[in-house]
Amino acid sequence: MRNWIGKWVMFVAIGHTVSASLFFGGAYRELIAGGLYDSVQSVKSERAVWFALFGIVLFIVGMLISNLEKNRLQVSKSVGLALLLLTTLGVLMMPISGFWLMFPAIFGIFYNCTSVAPNASA
Repeated sequence: MRNWIGKWVMFVAIGHTVSASLFFGGAYRELIAGGLYDSVQSVKSERAVWFALFGIVLFIVGMLISNLEKNRLQVSKSVGLALLLLTTLGVLMMPISGFWLMFPAIFGIFYNCTSVAPNASA
C-alpha cells in the first residue's frame, strides 16, 4: 500500500479538530463573538486555541508527508524521530488521548526508511 502515511496523519488531524469542536465549541463561539484579536483571556480559551492550532499544524505535516509520498520521496528519519519523541511524550503525559493514533504513521516512516535503498529513485 502506497501513499498512506500522510493521509493517515491528515485523518488524525481531522479527528483532532473535530474533537476540538466537540470539547471546546462554547469557547470557540465566545472567541468569535468577542472578536479574535486579543481574545484569549482564560485558561479554557487558551486550551481551546492550542487544541485547534495543533490540529491544523498536524494537518499541514500530513500534507507535506503526503506530497513527499506522491513524488516518491522518502520522509527523513529525523522527521520520524521528531514525531516519535513528540508522540511518546504526549502518550506519557496523556495516556488516555489520541496521541496513540500517530504510532502507525511513525512506524511506516521508519519502515520506509529501512526498506528503501539510499539514493534509489523510482
